[in-house]
Amino acid sequence: MRATVIHAPHDIRVEEVPDPAIRQPTDAVVRVLKACICGSDLWAYRGESARQPGQRIGHEFLGVVEETGAGVGGFAVGDLVVAPFVWSDGTCAYCADGLTTSCPEGGFWGSVGSDGGQGEAVRVPYADGTLVKLPAAAASDDRLLTALLALSDVLGTGHHAALGAGVTKGSTVAVVGDGAVGLCGVLAARRLGAERIIALGRHTARTDIARRFGATDVVAERGEAALAAVRELTRGEGAHSVIEAVGTEQSMRTALDIVRDGGAIGYVGVPHGSASGVDLGVMFDRNIALRGGVAPVRTYIPELLPDVLDGTIDPSPVFDLSIGLDEVPAGYRAMDGRTALKVLITP
Repeated sequence: MRATVIHAPHDIRVEEVPDPAIRQPTDAVVRVLKACICGSDLWAYRGESARQPGQRIGHEFLGVVEETGAGVGGFAVGDLVVAPFVWSDGTCAYCADGLTTSCPEGGFWGSVGSDGGQGEAVRVPYADGTLVKLPAAAASDDRLLTALLALSDVLGTGHHAALGAGVTKGSTVAVVGDGAVGLCGVLAARRLGAERIIALGRHTARTDIARRFGATDVVAERGEAALAAVRELTRGEGAHSVIEAVGTEQSMRTALDIVRDGGAIGYVGVPHGSASGVDLGVMFDRNIALRGGVAPVRTYIPELLPDVLDGTIDPSPVFDLSIGLDEVPAGYRAMDGRTALKVLITP
């Protein structure tokens, strides 16, 4: 089959690789219908996250079950399924607690020795604990299928950030980061009943989506000017909840600057190239809570799925460029150059 591999920084290729096969009774093989490029993939692309030459890449996909191991009981050949970006066994203590990303048997697609999502097919370990079945009819609805793909990562990650930030009905929320996760954070905040949602971003195409998703205000300034703008919008107090969806020291400092005393920051931006950006003394004095981390999206999919299916939430606009598998290298260049927000791949 063909799949995306990374050989070095800025060296992404689509190559022939071995077809996936059942190795364990709990495995399934999924033929990929939709995949995408994540902003976090860019850290490997830029050389900021180490990868072995020839390693697979990509962690978001949905598709059709092609084969199952003898131990798989929840799925049959032909089922339409979505995969969260981490596989998990569904039976350990962490999975029982909903923290599927800490499953001792779990792992990330594209890790050494595993298939990546940006290919024609994927071997899925622990299929019963990992995959979520989708309605078969969705396969013929391209827009819905694209929206459902967001369940594999960005929609669940935005939801995780909103929960970490303590978003409640009637609250004021600020979102730092105008990438796909930040925009899904806006969508999640609206879904949880936030009354005011302030999106921080300077790219009109992205802030237009933020407004479509429920942002009531947009702050295009940065630094001290951004702090002043948010304070002005919140009677000088700051936001009850802040979603941090970037992962840099500067973005975390901005989050701390604009959160209200007694408020909370939900952080889901993958940390990269930075110190913590967190001053515990400031957090202590102002009673600021900090919650977040790797989103256990497998836990969130059953909750979010009905709202995507009935159109209550539609994350599909975050995918603003559609390509075939052979065009994946160009897709990475587009996202790296910020000419695309999130690239959809149809193998």
